[in-house]
Amino acid sequence: MPRLRRLATALVPALLIPALVACGSTKTGYGDPTVSGFDGVTVGGKVGQKPTLTWKSKIAYPSSVDVKTLVSGDGGAVGKDGAYGNLYIGDATTAAKSWVYTSSGAQMAITSSMGPVFQKLLDGAHVGDRRAALARSSDVFGSDGRPDLGVGNHDTVVVVVDLIKAVPDTTPHDVSPSQLPKLELKNGKPSGFDFSGVKKPSANGKLLRAVIKKGTGKTVTSDMTVTANYLGMTYGAKAPFDESYSSKPASFGLSDVVLGWKGGLTGVKVGSRVLLQIPPSLGYGSKANPGQGGKPGIPANSTLYFVIDIVSAKKG
Repeated sequence: MPRLRRLATALVPALLIPALVACGSTKTGYGDPTVSGFDGVTVGGKVGQKPTLTWKSKIAYPSSVDVKTLVSGDGGAVGKDGAYGNLYIGDATTAAKSWVYTSSGAQMAITSSMGPVFQKLLDGAHVGDRRAALARSSDVFGSDGRPDLGVGNHDTVVVVVDLIKAVPDTTPHDVSPSQLPKLELKNGKPSGFDFSGVKKPSANGKLLRAVIKKGTGKTVTSDMTVTANYLGMTYGAKAPFDESYSSKPASFGLSDVVLGWKGGLTGVKVGSRVLLQIPPSLGYGSKANPGQGGKPGIPANSTLYFVIDIVSAKKG
């Protein structure tokens, strides 16, 4: 369900990782000389711009996550929902000359739900920070690594995050269904919304939620993978920009979709039908999205409307 995936969419003085006294060479087990910790890499450049990456040596496989603040920002403390920013990952075992992964050019929400490495990166962080972590590839990508990126399952990786702006409040405001567009049905399935009589929403509006059918299953939490049927439209549109009712339910982690879904579905029971009004800050923001497969696009700064039927939910 690519249209629901969170779009990966301020400059402060740049610092380099300070050169440290060498801690002595070790061996990876493959005969390659390495150093320990941040001695093996220099990261430079301005926060908000793609950092430079210079390897001094391959870095030994770490026993735990090591985190370092490269640039201290002057913004507020990063809360439980993390921050929007950029993510860069380099492989310190292969010492590839460039980042194996970068979200540069499109900020993404960086949250603690992405895993223990990101929990440590965000612990005590502030908006404007550039922070780095040395970690095991399995802690970032899982036990298989990421062969498609050239990252093995026993590699050392350096993870760099630029925390550009705070994530807005994702607390849903429960309202009567009458305050949201009327749901239209065709052959008993949702087919669209009728926006008649619904005032055009403010671009700075809140996340609104109406549970029009209460389920009796388990309660959804923000760290779950959810299977659901859904339909989404922008205000005043004549057709959905995406829907699953004509095919089959889709599964997704709530950390992988727009923040309005994460906030709007958390606390709702499986089996429920939910209506959501999602402001741009919790949707796709200022980034416009072209239509796909003959469906309409999503203009920049759009408020999104969804009907969601939660089929199942599980941890992980």
